[in-house]
Amino acid sequence: MRHAHGESVKIDIHTHILPPPEPEWPRWMEKFGYGGFMRLKSVSPCSAHMLRDDGKFFRAVESKAWDPAKRLEECDEHGVKMQVISTVPAMFSYWAKPDHGLDLSRWLNDHVAAVVRGNPTRFRGLASVPMQAPLLASRELERAVKELGLDGVQIGSHVGDLNLSDPTFAPVWETAEKLDAAVFVHPWDMMGEAKMQKYWLPWLVGMPAETSLAICSMIFGGVFEKYPKLRVCFAHGGGAFPGTFGRIQHGFEARPDLCAVDNPHPPSHYIGRFYVDSLVHDASTLRHLIELFGADKIALGTDYPFPLGEARPGALIESLEPLDRQSRDRLLFGTAQEWLGKSK
Repeated sequence: MRHAHGESVKIDIHTHILPPPEPEWPRWMEKFGYGGFMRLKSVSPCSAHMLRDDGKFFRAVESKAWDPAKRLEECDEHGVKMQVISTVPAMFSYWAKPDHGLDLSRWLNDHVAAVVRGNPTRFRGLASVPMQAPLLASRELERAVKELGLDGVQIGSHVGDLNLSDPTFAPVWETAEKLDAAVFVHPWDMMGEAKMQKYWLPWLVGMPAETSLAICSMIFGGVFEKYPKLRVCFAHGGGAFPGTFGRIQHGFEARPDLCAVDNPHPPSHYIGRFYVDSLVHDASTLRHLIELFGADKIALGTDYPFPLGEARPGALIESLEPLDRQSRDRLLFGTAQEWLGKSK
């Protein structure tokens, strides 16, 4: 799949979107009777602030965070044929009461589905679900896929005090497998954040650790063993996992009494059973990912439209030399199609 001028097209699996700023946003605190939820307040026609409902500033965003036309303008500029859109992880709100988390997820999913319907050849969508209530989450995932036409779900790296290995999440895995839905795991609510208040360390240190936590939890907890048809992709190149894989594997071999308590198979058994995106910002690191996972398990992801993302989608992949055309195509679009279930 290439443009008429011979260049590979690009599918970006890691992009985030929000509904347009207030007044479209519900007043969650007034509706539910307690705070902590996000809202989006317009600052100008081209910018807005993400705020906690108590008014505490979280992040400034530009119109491309909510305007599909602006997104497509930038996609065309960079040769991106399709974006896979999902909410901003700060919206997960897994701490909310179950029914309230469901209301929030449904609102977000209806918005994502509307954007996809507006231009289905350029956007595909991932749902949000209330992971704090796995039965509700599985029902909402089913609605999102069957009724809204979304391709899968984005979930956080943990849920409250529970890691993704916890048996309580079985309904979500079972439903995702039954629906043949793609699963995207994104770090959020970073561990140790209270000790990392300076230097943007939660995003630089906490996020990679969170992603490794999610991968290790799913491996050691036997999630991939119990649900072999799951198609799971982890953000940010798998975070800290690829760089510490040797230590993780050795730890399993050295202390099976601690590591093999829920699954007898070593971490190496699951290399090739899950996907990661390409967002690592360093050519040598991306080469390491290709060596460890294979190009067929790595998909272009940019974290659009945020500053830690890749400003020119696919630039790092295109900079790798030597890289054969088949591997380049897998990284830029082929793996994305497979993970989405669109390559059959």
